[in-house]
Amino acid sequence: MKSVKDIYILIGPPGSGKGSLSHLLKKNLGWAHLSTGNLCRQHITRMTDIGLKIDHAIKSGKLIEDKLMITMVASWIQEATIASSGIILDGFPRTVAQARALDYIFNQDSFKNSSITIVSMNINDDHVINRLRTRYVCQNDACQAVYSIISHQHHTNLECQECGSPVIQRIDDKGDIVFERLKIYHRFADDLLDYYRNSSHKVIDLNVEMPLENVFKMFIQSAGKCA
Repeated sequence: MKSVKDIYILIGPPGSGKGSLSHLLKKNLGWAHLSTGNLCRQHITRMTDIGLKIDHAIKSGKLIEDKLMITMVASWIQEATIASSGIILDGFPRTVAQARALDYIFNQDSFKNSSITIVSMNINDDHVINRLRTRYVCQNDACQAVYSIISHQHHTNLECQECGSPVIQRIDDKGDIVFERLKIYHRFADDLLDYYRNSSHKVIDLNVEMPLENVFKMFIQSAGKCA
C-alpha cells in the first residue's frame, strides 16, 4: 500500500460542483477521486443487490443507508491507496455516523502520516436548483462529463464533447426530487460540519458560486498546493 499523504473530503449540496472540482484536482495533482454517485451508478448498471437498493433510494430522493455506503467506500479506499499518494472523497461522508466510520478507517497505521482536510463548498440553494435543472451528464460511466443546457443549445443529439456518448439529464435532477435532495442534505450537513470543525482536521470554506476556474484557484491557495 502506498503512503497516502493528502486526503480531501468535499462537503457540499448536490450541484455545488464537487465532481467538477474533483476532476480538476485529479487532472492537475494526479490523485484518486472517489465519487460515491459514480460508484453507486456502477452498482445500479450491473444490477447488483446493492445497486437495486441504491436505485430505489435515488429515485425517491432519499439518503442511502450508512452501512451500505461505508462498505462500498472502505473497499474503494483500500484499492485506491495502492497507487495514489492522495485521495479526494466526493459525496462521502454525508452523516456523522459515516464520518466516524471514516475516521476509524483513517486511524489505521497506513494513514498515520496522512493530512486530512475538509472542504466546505458553500452555495445558495437558488443557485443549486438552477444548476441541477439545467445539468446534463455523460451517460458513459468512465467519463461522466457535466454540461449545462446552454452549452448544448446548438446540439440536437446531445452528445458528449469528450467521448461522444449520449448526454442525459439524470432522474434525480428533475422535478420535486431536487427539493427533496436539498432538504436531506441540509438535514445532515450542519451536524456533519460541526463534527469536523470540532475535530483536529483542517476545514476550508470555499465560495463555489464563482466560475469553476476561480473555485479551483481558491482551493489551491487555501490548501497550499501547487497545480
